[in-house]
Amino acid sequence: MKPGRPRGGSRWGALRAGRLLQDGAPGGPVLRLFVRLVRRPLLPAVRLWRRNIQLRVVAATMLMSLAVVLALGFVVIAQVSKGLLDAKEEAAQSQAAGGFAVAQEKANTPATVDGPDATDNKVGRDASTWMNSLVKQLASGGQTAFEVVALGAGTGSGSGAGAGTTGAAAGTGTQPGGSGASGVKGARASGNVDPTASIPPQLRKAVNHATGTFKTFSQIKYTDGAGGKSPEPALVVGKRLTDINGDPYDLYYLFPLTQEEESLNLVKSTIATAGLFVVVLLSAIAWLVVRQIVTPVRMAAGIAERLSAGRLQERMKVTGEDDIARLGEAFNKMAQSLQVKIQQLEDLSRMQRRFVSDVSHELRTPLTTVRMAADVIHDARVDFDPVTARSAELLAGQLDRFESLLADLLEISRFDAGAAALEAEPIDLRDVVRRVVEGAEPLAEHKGTRIRVLGDTQPVIAEADARRVERVLRNLVVNAVEHGEGRDVVVRLASAGGAVAIAVRDYGVGLKPGEATRVFNRFWRADPARARTTGGTGLGLSIAVEDARLHGGWLQAWGEPGGGSQFRLTLPRTADEPLRGSPIPLEPEDSRANRAKAAADAAAAASGTAGGGSQPGSGAGPGGSGPQGPGGNRAQAPARPDLAAIPPRSAVAGAVPVPADPTALPGNGSRVVARPADQAAQEDGAGGR
Repeated sequence: MKPGRPRGGSRWGALRAGRLLQDGAPGGPVLRLFVRLVRRPLLPAVRLWRRNIQLRVVAATMLMSLAVVLALGFVVIAQVSKGLLDAKEEAAQSQAAGGFAVAQEKANTPATVDGPDATDNKVGRDASTWMNSLVKQLASGGQTAFEVVALGAGTGSGSGAGAGTTGAAAGTGTQPGGSGASGVKGARASGNVDPTASIPPQLRKAVNHATGTFKTFSQIKYTDGAGGKSPEPALVVGKRLTDINGDPYDLYYLFPLTQEEESLNLVKSTIATAGLFVVVLLSAIAWLVVRQIVTPVRMAAGIAERLSAGRLQERMKVTGEDDIARLGEAFNKMAQSLQVKIQQLEDLSRMQRRFVSDVSHELRTPLTTVRMAADVIHDARVDFDPVTARSAELLAGQLDRFESLLADLLEISRFDAGAAALEAEPIDLRDVVRRVVEGAEPLAEHKGTRIRVLGDTQPVIAEADARRVERVLRNLVVNAVEHGEGRDVVVRLASAGGAVAIAVRDYGVGLKPGEATRVFNRFWRADPARARTTGGTGLGLSIAVEDARLHGGWLQAWGEPGGGSQFRLTLPRTADEPLRGSPIPLEPEDSRANRAKAAADAAAAASGTAGGGSQPGSGAGPGGSGPQGPGGNRAQAPARPDLAAIPPRSAVAGAVPVPADPTALPGNGSRVVARPADQAAQEDGAGGR
């Protein structure tokens, strides 16, 4: 076998190896086209089979009933055939025994002068004439019920010529076969039967070498004088006898099985007709029975679909008192209970939203008054004593936070009420990012953080609401600066296919496993004991994820303990276009897992044990060895990362979008990398977002 050739060296082996289904492989496109042409007309039937339980039950019933009918038919036919053959054998042996006795009696009885074969003594009688007369006389009593064949003693391989003719019963004149020392020369048969061809050699051998009666099943074959009569099955019974001269010969009775064969064919046709009728009848019964069960189930499925669509007043029609009726009553009670509960929940939710909205609106008037008084006090704090001045500053700061909280509550109430409207228009996301970065610069300078933007060399155009996108990015950038622990923050833009993405990467405390999905919950904080230095309300990310959903986009988070985090906003390039992926991977290229993989690839390429080398853009990420120092000691501050060395792979024009993760749902698709055990003991408390 040649190297590389599929096992067996055949086209079937190539098909099993998958080569014929590959592009460029011999026969690959042809096979795919053939499979497509064959599969296309079968798809409706397959779909109907998978969706129609009634069809499956009827088909299964038909197949099982057909199997039962076939098995029963085989058993009945075998029993009938055995009974017919047993009866035929018993009758044939009885009739043949009588014929053998008559033949031997005639051979042992001395002939009289008036007899047809009369001679003065037994020794001089003509055995050939006597044998012809015997065959004719024995066959005349059968009346087509059997035929008689007489053969000379021996195996029948001799070459003597038969003497004379057989008369009306003997058939042919000269017959092959004959005997050696016997006086019987040639074979004799009745009814134009071919004697040598109709008697099986095994039966002749058994009769010649043993005493007694022997039988077997064979075929009666006729000579040309029978008018082309076809062979027919028969039961052959034979025995060794002696003729009038005391010489041995073989006498055979051939009993045709034509009547038995006709009876068996009649039984077969009857069973086949009855079996077909039974299969059709059982299939019809199964169809009717299953229809009585499937119809209410289909009605329940249709009503359940309408209930899920919001038509809570739909109910099943219940008739009777059987199990299906009780199921319908239970279904109606369940629907009624769900309708009541849903109505109560809707009323409660409506009251809660109205309460939040009313409280938010009503608080604005006293808040305005308090704000005016607080501004007056704050402006005059230089004339107060230190304690009163500090109180004035705290009052102004908390009022600012209170106003932000009221604004966020109003925005959340709009989302809950479904009243949020999207004012989408084509915008360049680079302008939005620049405004956000400029607004976060004072906080970044205070924290000692640099904010770098990558991928802004080309326009990133999308149909979006600039105000909402800016609010989302402001939350992400401010959170990254606040929790980045003085390390750099990277904002990356990319566009590919029908999607645009903005990722905000920080190298701070990161996220623990499970926190990447909870970070979008309202008022959630990773560490409640950690103070909010920027005066956040705890609703920023909740509002951000709602803004992303309103655009039909995704807001997702990734993080690893001590390795920072990355938040990715993915928006469709065109409004109402479904997202199929994001041009920026959720896990950054400089994560621990990617750095370890790149190092392993580089080592394998250097040692020559693996091909392929390191992947483009998977080199050392920001921070060199990560945000931790050598040996995992976080007490030593790491060097500032060289952001210019980060290859903006996702920002390259024409980049292929990364396929959407199964968990990449709006607002909660995320993945968190567990922190190594040697670093977990040194982990700092994560800050609230």
